[in-house]
Amino acid sequence: MLFFNRVTCIGLIAWLMNAYSALAQQVVNTEPIRLTARDAVEYALANQSAVKTAKLDELIQLAKNKEVSGLALPSITGNGSYQYNPITQKQQFNMKNFGLPVDSYTVASFQLAHNLLGEVRLTQTLFDPSVLVALQARTTLEELVKKNVTKSEIDVKASVYKAYYNVLSARKALNILNGTLSTLQSLLNETREIYKNGLVEKLDVDRLMVQYTNLETEQTKLNNLIEIGTAALKYQMGMPLKQQITLTDTLSTEQIVADVMNTDQFDYHQRIEYQLLETQKKANEYDLKRYKLKGLPSLQLFAATGALRGSDKFDYFENKMWYGYLNTGLNLSIPLFTGLQRRRQVDQAELAVEKSDVALENVKLAIDLEREQSGSTFKNNVLTLQAQEKNMALAEDVYRTTRIKYREGVGSSLEMSTAESDLLTAQNNYFTALYNAIVAKIDLMKAYGKL
Repeated sequence: MLFFNRVTCIGLIAWLMNAYSALAQQVVNTEPIRLTARDAVEYALANQSAVKTAKLDELIQLAKNKEVSGLALPSITGNGSYQYNPITQKQQFNMKNFGLPVDSYTVASFQLAHNLLGEVRLTQTLFDPSVLVALQARTTLEELVKKNVTKSEIDVKASVYKAYYNVLSARKALNILNGTLSTLQSLLNETREIYKNGLVEKLDVDRLMVQYTNLETEQTKLNNLIEIGTAALKYQMGMPLKQQITLTDTLSTEQIVADVMNTDQFDYHQRIEYQLLETQKKANEYDLKRYKLKGLPSLQLFAATGALRGSDKFDYFENKMWYGYLNTGLNLSIPLFTGLQRRRQVDQAELAVEKSDVALENVKLAIDLEREQSGSTFKNNVLTLQAQEKNMALAEDVYRTTRIKYREGVGSSLEMSTAESDLLTAQNNYFTALYNAIVAKIDLMKAYGKL
């Protein structure tokens, strides 16, 4: 009883420690995770379902390769059989064949009612073209699934980077909008005081109030955009939506323009799509080789040993004599005519190889087009971003000057409203250009196989 109590106490303590550890882990997970863009990508590569699926496909292919390797190893099987003959088969004999002077027929049975057999058989393939080609193709098939994993990782990287910078762009817009909103709030309060002193009209206050309300609406839209964009980022990362995150990177024109890759040197092998098609062509060539060698003979070694006993009654649990045997030999199979099926299979495999060649040429053209488009789009978006950045700075100067004139009583509320509207338009154009430029850079890096 004392032993039972000790075990129970130890188990209870262990359970409490595990529960506390799990609770502590949950508490840690509720804290915001600080993420750079690279951190977000690394998290996605470890948790995103597309990458996980591709890696599982790789493990499946490795398991299939081990299965193919087993074809070259000996196969050993054990067999057992029991046969019961309620009515044994009879055979008729002419006794004249056994020395009698005249024809005389008799009936005899060579079967027993109960027959039990146990056997172990070994089979070893000595030569089989299909097995030989399958063994040769293992490395190519492993390369194919590995490249599929790489392609999935590249696609995930592009999606995560775009989602990450989408949130950064929206947050930067919100920060500037909050500053503008704070400035307008101060101006609105000052105008209300001036109106109380009778120095401005109520129309001036109403116009500023309309501007302030419009800015609040834009602020709500940006907050919603950030919330939705953050949820999209978590989805692209494979992260639970309830997990809080803090993005620590920044986004600026200088950051986008800096570290632009050298686009003069390019090799098609830098693109994973081209590598995939090349590997697929190798796999198709092995398939063609398999069908061509299918016309060769195959040779197998076999050996079997076992024991059997027959009886007129079921007495196998008694100590009786068993009769063992052993045999070995070779099996040679020579395909002579298969209804021209192998010829048609060779034709199909040859066409599959030709189709791979066509696909390789087509992907070269697609890559060239993508490189040209991404390069041109990136240059244009950078120029647009630089222009919109200058335009926003100019709109800020105009708004600042107009606000000073309005405070000094030499400007109208209509001028303030116009300057405010122009500033909002310039800011929206800038943030749109900022996001388009970073997306264009990501697409450019992907087009040149540098992502």
